[in-house]
Amino acid sequence: MKKLNSNLTMLFSLLLLAVFTSCSNDDDVLNPNPEPPVGEESKLEGSLAEDRTLDPSVEYQLTGYYSVAEGATLTIPAGTIINTATGTDVFIAVQQGGKIDIQGTADAPVRMKPSGEGVWGGLILLGRAETTAGADAKAEVNDLIYGGSDSEDNSGSINYLIIENSGAQISADSQYNGLSLYAVGSGTTIENVALLNGEDDGVEFFGGSVSASNIYVENLQDDAIDWTEGWNGTLSNTYVKHTRNDFSTALEADGNDVQPTITNFTAVSETGGTALQFKANSGAIITGLSLSGYDTSIELADKDQGDFANIQIEGIDSNPNKAYETEATVDVAIFSWVQ
Repeated sequence: MKKLNSNLTMLFSLLLLAVFTSCSNDDDVLNPNPEPPVGEESKLEGSLAEDRTLDPSVEYQLTGYYSVAEGATLTIPAGTIINTATGTDVFIAVQQGGKIDIQGTADAPVRMKPSGEGVWGGLILLGRAETTAGADAKAEVNDLIYGGSDSEDNSGSINYLIIENSGAQISADSQYNGLSLYAVGSGTTIENVALLNGEDDGVEFFGGSVSASNIYVENLQDDAIDWTEGWNGTLSNTYVKHTRNDFSTALEADGNDVQPTITNFTAVSETGGTALQFKANSGAIITGLSLSGYDTSIELADKDQGDFANIQIEGIDSNPNKAYETEATVDVAIFSWVQ
């Protein structure tokens, strides 16, 4: 009798095991996309093939190369923080046909910054606007493709974004920046961006026709603003601050004889240095310029020092080495949201 009870107990246990296993398998069928393991939902790496909206209550971790593919939009709500790993393989790239929608506010900007010591590769937009590098050109970073013939190309919208400690040397001739704009079209909106404490350029335009406004740059190791490859957009309300002594310039222009429009540009240095540098045949139309504390106001790196043929600067004569001290044209108070 005891043996029979023991056998019945064993049989009952086997039946219960079969039932639970069956339920587990059914759950897998009913929920083919189970919740990711703890921590995976905050990790950013790999390729985004469909629309995604981040959660501002989650602190995200950018652990490598994160690519927004053609047809996908990455939406980043106000107050979102993205902590990044460091190194030359850590960056966000919005591919041709992809979009980014950064929805920061003055009270709750979006912030991208390393979680430890070191620098990271920044944010890269790749468009289909014109560039002197031609269609389907290869970027300095990862041979990413950019360039085309659509001057009104739209890579999305950026508003109230802080990028910290970005920019890195890839090779002798290649670098990451804070915000790299490769052939980005005029359909893209870029407003209220701060770039702090980076090791290369703040914003660099590689051709394209995109415009940007309300840009704050502080303590970049190389150029605060840089353009090349025939960028022909407008930059307005820019404030540059230098307190480190190893920076290159507040503004570097390079490339062919194209004249982008620079309106209300204020740069202040506590350590001397060069404010504006023009290379090759590059030019600009500049109004509302204010420079303070620089040893050299304008450097014509590859030009006859009297050649201002394609450089039109309101209120300055043809002597590039003349000290040009003026009151600020940009009220730094408009950047009080940068903390």
